[in-house]
Amino acid sequence: MNVKALLIHARWHVFLSLVLLAGWCLPLRAEPPLIPAPPDLPAKAYLLQDFLSGRVLAERNADERLEPASLTKVMTAYILFRELSKGHVKLEDMVTVSEKAWRTEGSRMFAQVGAQISVENLLKGMIVQSGNDASVALAEHVAGDESVFAQMMNQNAERLGMTNTHFKNSMGLPDPDHYTTARDLATLTRAMIKEFPQYYGWHAIKEFVFNDIKQVNRNRLLWRDPTVDGVKTGHTEGAGYCLITSALRDGDRLISVVLGTKSDTERANANQALLNYGFRFFETKPIQKGNEELAKARIWKGEQTEVPVGVDEDLYATFPRGQFQNLKTAMEVDANALAPVKKGDKLGSIQVTFSNETVVQRDLVALQEVAEGGIFRRALDHILLWLKRRG
Repeated sequence: MNVKALLIHARWHVFLSLVLLAGWCLPLRAEPPLIPAPPDLPAKAYLLQDFLSGRVLAERNADERLEPASLTKVMTAYILFRELSKGHVKLEDMVTVSEKAWRTEGSRMFAQVGAQISVENLLKGMIVQSGNDASVALAEHVAGDESVFAQMMNQNAERLGMTNTHFKNSMGLPDPDHYTTARDLATLTRAMIKEFPQYYGWHAIKEFVFNDIKQVNRNRLLWRDPTVDGVKTGHTEGAGYCLITSALRDGDRLISVVLGTKSDTERANANQALLNYGFRFFETKPIQKGNEELAKARIWKGEQTEVPVGVDEDLYATFPRGQFQNLKTAMEVDANALAPVKKGDKLGSIQVTFSNETVVQRDLVALQEVAEGGIFRRALDHILLWLKRRG
């Protein structure tokens, strides 16, 4: 091989080396993080939900109607908390225990018939000791009769969007027409924690003494996991062992619901597994404050031509841990809204996605009202709208 051929051969090798080197140096395309499937749990149904964003992180048979057993008492407590907040009931109110309450079967706080017990002690007896006698006494105090209280329970369930729930009593004794779902129980628990944080803390009480009888909270995770601060256990032969838990770690709160396990140990382990899974692989961050302007919507035939829009409450997104920078936000704002517009009217939507998957979507609403404009404004906008629609 002559010198010229050698030079060409050497230059070709240098060129190939540079090409290969450049290929190695090119930045690799970021792959979405691999999230393993949720744990396989020995339960009839379960659901894991982030408290702030509402995103469901794991579920199985979450809409299957099942017996709730004493998880029913979460609704009884929710109604009492509402009555307390409205001033209809006071913690120091004294309640006379009826014979019906005293005779109620199942777990109890051992309230004697005719005894006068404060609403606060009855609530703690129901929440901590799961007292059926306390539940009936509270229901009768609020509504006069437990059947009327059950109507209140169903009205509140409908208001909260618990579409697969129906209650027949205040404590959870079996009845063919007494049922709920894991999803509905998560909805109820989220509402209770959000609306009544001042009372929710009672669900973390580990023991309660009444009538010189000490009973411990049956939620094992209160002893096992210091981040767990509730919520409620339940058990009947038909329902199996059930448990709702909630835990707060580094500002993130999760709610887990497990229905129909075979033992106290299984329900505790199943909830612990769900909580650990959620906290390990996901995190939640604020995206937008509520009632702050995000954009302006065009208003036709109004006193004003524009109205500020935003979300009606703080918006949070739950996503794979460590991937906040890869979230994408998009908005759609209505361009054809007609006056009058009320504050809170939907005028668009905001969507947060990760790797082409929607992690949260909320309505954009009017942050102030816009009255109908005068005759000249309405006539002018009528013409402008007609021209706009014609292209």
